[in-house]
Amino acid sequence: MAFQIRPNKKESENKTIHFPLSLIERIDDAIKDNDVTFSAFVIQACEYALDNMEPESPEP
Repeated sequence: MAFQIRPNKKESENKTIHFPLSLIERIDDAIKDNDVTFSAFVIQACEYALDNMEPESPEP
């Protein structure tokens, strides 16, 4: 399933995270013409990554 930007969610908690400037620029470019905040995009990207992670294989 392809990543799709959705409107903001309501319930939240503040966390501090540091992003490389180049990643901030890429995110800003991606959300520029969409009605979504930086935080909402990051939340959606994290949810997508978690939902689509390959299961860990057991160590031999």
